[in-house]
Amino acid sequence: MTKKETYEWKTESFLLPLMEEHKFELVDVEYVKEASTWYLRAYIDKEGGISVDDCEVISRRLGEWLDKEDFIEESYILEVSSPGLGRPLKKEKDFIRSIGKDVEVRLYKARDKRKEFTGVLKAFDKDTVTIEEDGNEILFNRPEIALIRLAFDF
Repeated sequence: MTKKETYEWKTESFLLPLMEEHKFELVDVEYVKEASTWYLRAYIDKEGGISVDDCEVISRRLGEWLDKEDFIEESYILEVSSPGLGRPLKKEKDFIRSIGKDVEVRLYKARDKRKEFTGVLKAFDKDTVTIEEDGNEILFNRPEIALIRLAFDF
């Protein structure tokens, strides 16, 4: 397990019982470097949406635990937030919840001179994702997908 995976796993392990206690859902935990700064991010949600106060409660508890445990070597910024409208589908539960909904798929490499596809999520498994775009089913292999998220119109 990489250092990044270890940090995410330990953080997720602490957060899961806390999520149950507050009836929240842990959407994702990520430890990423952007520019020269490391971020430890926890994305949380609940029925009806997450509030700033909800994020603050979790952030305080998580921050206190991280200070006590002190297992992350680098300095980092802790963020606890809602996953937002454009949240990526990562876990099986995200895909299950999104079956029948419009999704946006972005590829690493162009297929038929396109990198972006939008359609209804029809099926998925551990290796593939299928959408229906303009009446045509398109099968994507997971390794070719850079991002898949719910599509939304403003």
